[in-house]
Amino acid sequence: MIDWLLKLIGRHDESGLHAPPGTAQKKVEVDLAALSEVIGCPIEKEELFLLALQHRSLLRGLPDAHLQSNERLEYLGDAVLGFLVAEHLFQQYPNRDEGFLTRLRAKLVNGRALAQRAREINLGHFVQVSDSLSDDQKNGNSILADAFEAIIGAIYIDQGIEATRLFVTNTVLTYIDLDKLARVKDNHKSMLLEFVQARSQKQPEYEVVSESGPSHDKRFVVAVIVDGQEFGRGEDRSKKSAEQIAAQYALERLQKEEQQTS
Repeated sequence: MIDWLLKLIGRHDESGLHAPPGTAQKKVEVDLAALSEVIGCPIEKEELFLLALQHRSLLRGLPDAHLQSNERLEYLGDAVLGFLVAEHLFQQYPNRDEGFLTRLRAKLVNGRALAQRAREINLGHFVQVSDSLSDDQKNGNSILADAFEAIIGAIYIDQGIEATRLFVTNTVLTYIDLDKLARVKDNHKSMLLEFVQARSQKQPEYEVVSESGPSHDKRFVVAVIVDGQEFGRGEDRSKKSAEQIAAQYALERLQKEEQQTS
């Protein structure tokens, strides 16, 4: 099973892991001993974890960038994470319906939430990105969430499902009050609309600022405009989710500005 997964991501031969034929391998400097402590499990297939930490910005212009970046491991990690969180919620809430479980899972595994989990374990310290990126980009939700999922994919291949379940439990599930999270009203677009209408402002408008990533893992950046002024941006894997994040930032900013002027 694991050999098949290694072949799937293009990193296996008789001696272990290697770059696919015809690729230009970039040397990555990472303290794997420190990373092992951070993720709480041993690292056997070192190149797999180096791959998990390599962002595509390092490989710009190369035709095989998708093979040398963490995108494929991110894809696998996303699926494994979704399964483990769904399994946990299924067992935790035996009397709740599919809609409740789906919404709660989305709150736990969206890009912003995963980026926060990555920050809590200082994963950004290990992520390898191009020097051409700004500090905001390097520490942005997209890069951190991608790396977090890629690490999950690497742990799964290297150590198996039980080690991966332990990592997900410790980072995503243990320190979060799931009942409180489930009660959070998270339709920020509706809340923002109510806020601006109560103050006779124009209805918020949402504009897609950028769209990037492979077809199976699109990333959208959406800006929210109120009365001709941008008040927030959101980034996530769907336009709707990015709009919700942008609306949340806008609402927080508008409320803060109102408090400062009152």
